[in-house]
Amino acid sequence: MAGLSSALFLARQGHEVVVLERDAMPLPATPLEAFESWDRRGAPQVRHSHAFLARLRNLLQERAPDLLAALLAAGAEELRFADLLPPTMTDRSPRPGDEALVMLACRRLTFEWVLRKVALGEPRIRFRDGAEVLALRAASGAGGVPRVDGVVIRGAEGAQETLPADWVVDASGRRSRLAAWLAAAGAEPPREDAEDCGIYYCSRFYRLRGRSRPQRETTIGADLGYLKYAVFHGDSGIFSITFAASPEDAPLRAILREAPFEAACAALPAPRAWVEVSEPITGVHGMAGLRNVRRHYVKDGRPLALGVLAVGDAAIHTNPLYGRGCSFAVLYAALLADALRDHGDAPEAAALALDAAAAREVLPWYELAVTQDRDAAEVAEGWRRGETADEGAESGGFVDPKRYLRGLIRHGLVPALRADPDVSRAFMRSFNLLDPPGDLLRDPQVMLRVLEFYRTRGEREDPVLGPGRSAMLELLADAA
Repeated sequence: MAGLSSALFLARQGHEVVVLERDAMPLPATPLEAFESWDRRGAPQVRHSHAFLARLRNLLQERAPDLLAALLAAGAEELRFADLLPPTMTDRSPRPGDEALVMLACRRLTFEWVLRKVALGEPRIRFRDGAEVLALRAASGAGGVPRVDGVVIRGAEGAQETLPADWVVDASGRRSRLAAWLAAAGAEPPREDAEDCGIYYCSRFYRLRGRSRPQRETTIGADLGYLKYAVFHGDSGIFSITFAASPEDAPLRAILREAPFEAACAALPAPRAWVEVSEPITGVHGMAGLRNVRRHYVKDGRPLALGVLAVGDAAIHTNPLYGRGCSFAVLYAALLADALRDHGDAPEAAALALDAAAAREVLPWYELAVTQDRDAAEVAEGWRRGETADEGAESGGFVDPKRYLRGLIRHGLVPALRADPDVSRAFMRSFNLLDPPGDLLRDPQVMLRVLEFYRTRGEREDPVLGPGRSAMLELLADAA
């Protein structure tokens, strides 16, 4: 996603781009064939759930409207804020800014198939499939900082060659080998901040039977403390369901098998409504070993090397459960294009501009993900001890800030999302990366409404999001 987007944006700025793709991957004839047979060994996440947030959709509308049109022609749907309001929302009148709150319902492979097809039709982009990068070509620069001016590759036929380049862009994802390449080129390897996400997740895809579908909502998902779940809208009548849990919770791993997965769906209101009108079209795909990672390619105000830039997951990646990865990939491509537009003849200035833009646009979400994952791990551990997330928030005149905030979210924010349009809008703007993280809780009007729902929590019966952990484990054991 990051590589193809970067290639497209740069080519349309006048650059000649060569895309080096390690997988030998001719384009399937249709998105359906891509979903069934496209071998994307370099991107194992393609057959998992994905969200395409409003920030991404708006970037396409601004920079590549033909790509957005091609996605819609291939079966993707635009999900507007008004279309996602729950039946409990009585005030459905539009507000200024709603035109920007539009997500895309699409499968990852459909999106990538369309993006690659558009890129293949771009005259300034040339593809080299089956080409593996082995090393950077670099010369000594001022102050001991190498100047990268090409790459050494092994082509599809097995022969090595060197490709000269004015710029090298690493879009090779979470498993990027750029650190080793930089060290071999005489540069200092990047410092890496990394922390486990504390979850594994699993997904299964379904196809709707007929044209009927359940009510779409902004919150087709929930965090039960011990288990998270979500329904992801897709294209062409296909959707997916994802569960996530702590790797430490061994009994819950039963959910990685099909029968327990279906039992969990049947026990949860939103997944059950969708599964009842569909049929599964894949098995259960699991993914583990997830980390939040930030790699520092600038140190003390200077790039580690000139002429090489990292984008997308190769630079910063976060817990995929939050659904931000593809949006950040396309956003990084736009930031890269802007940096080279403004500083294309000044390698150091371009590297610093990209680093500063990422620190402004992406880094706050990385920091939020780290904080959320730490808290989620603590909550999951509490559930294994038989505690609930906000139990004991107030005791003996003392207020535990963490537990109070969890209770405020559970009994204030969540019910407000189903009844108050302004709270729902503010949440969706943050969720869709249109507002910085934290703005939701800094808005005094939004917080007053959330606190009002929290104060009246004893006067209403909130919807049941799902069974407790013990009951769920019994269901999974019976199904297994």
